[in-house]
Amino acid sequence: MPITVDDLARSLGLPVLAGDVSRPVARVHGTELANPTPFLEGGELLLTTGLTEVGESYVERLVRAGVVGLGFGTGLSHDVVPAALVEAAGRTGLGLVEVPRGVPFIAISKAVSKALAADEYAAPVRTSEAQRALTRAALRSGVGGVVRRLGQWIDGWAVLLDADGRPVHVHNARLVPDLSAELARLKGAGGLASAAVELDGVPVVLQVLGSRARGVLAAGAARLEPGIVTTAASLLTLALARNDAVDAAHRELRSCQFRLLLAGLPVDGLPSRFRVFLADEPPADGFWAEHDGDVVVLAEEFDGFASSEVDASEVDRGYREARQARQAGIRRFEDFAGNVTLPAGFAEAVLRPLDEESRAALEVWLAHHGAWDPAAAELGVHRHTLRNRVRRAEQALGRSLDSPGVRAELWLALHREGQ
Repeated sequence: MPITVDDLARSLGLPVLAGDVSRPVARVHGTELANPTPFLEGGELLLTTGLTEVGESYVERLVRAGVVGLGFGTGLSHDVVPAALVEAAGRTGLGLVEVPRGVPFIAISKAVSKALAADEYAAPVRTSEAQRALTRAALRSGVGGVVRRLGQWIDGWAVLLDADGRPVHVHNARLVPDLSAELARLKGAGGLASAAVELDGVPVVLQVLGSRARGVLAAGAARLEPGIVTTAASLLTLALARNDAVDAAHRELRSCQFRLLLAGLPVDGLPSRFRVFLADEPPADGFWAEHDGDVVVLAEEFDGFASSEVDASEVDRGYREARQARQAGIRRFEDFAGNVTLPAGFAEAVLRPLDEESRAALEVWLAHHGAWDPAAAELGVHRHTLRNRVRRAEQALGRSLDSPGVRAELWLALHREGQ
């Protein structure tokens, strides 16, 4: 914390006579010039014994130059501080302290230098402590822990926003101001960017996270230290990059598992019966994978284009059915036949080569998705008998029943035949 005129007066026992003594001192300068302002930068505590006139015009020049305080030495040219000086300091707000002869000016200079050095040393020490605290938070609690620890450290608020400006993690949400205008300016800047502004009288820093603009970290506090916010932003960028890498590995693993299922190989963790869905977004939990540009979900129920019920050995068929349902604009494959508009005479033309026995065999066989045993059991015949009937139908049609398109066409025709 910078040393103020009041801090200095208290530590050295200097009487405060007038003005505002709460302002921080940047440096000490001793002078007996009537107009020392050409040699000042602002922020000085000026020391003088009053060898020249120190009236109202003198004080006004010091105030215009940005002097924060005046130390008037007594016991040499003046036994007491001139009343006109006290009055002028009170009127202009210039902090005025008396420096008795027993307190040398060099003691004041040393005290300020020591305080400034301590303050300069404290800044990197505090930043280092903040880095350690934020790193521990990242290791223990991840992204949310970093945001929370940052807000606590700066004694203010902090928020992590996603790429669309939506809050993901917030500390002290009630204090967060409207950031929409600042976010728009950052977005317009493109690439790496940051901004330091003041909102509702509070200093605020916004920092874009990474070259891919994964989000924005914003923080605000009465005494905000931008270096600490930058440290938090770096940790969040690394954490989000690591999360991206982990997510990519998980996506690839799920895609590999789905390819195994398409090949008829088992994968653990699936329900005994489920549907294959083609969805717009993946679920929060359960099995899903990306395949050929599709988000494929294996679940008992979900929002998407759905196959009929399948088990783990029938995923390939389920995936084909879900794609057929999507192509037809039907939410469930079972509704496929009842919702597709077909030309007149379609069923008769497709089924003309088949006798009644072949039609009955195909209808039951297709209803069981090509599974021989349950279809034969429903017909009350041996599965070899069913195979012979299906093979005879295939020969009569002159088309392969291994084709999903042929099966779908026959399914539609058989269900439209009686309508």
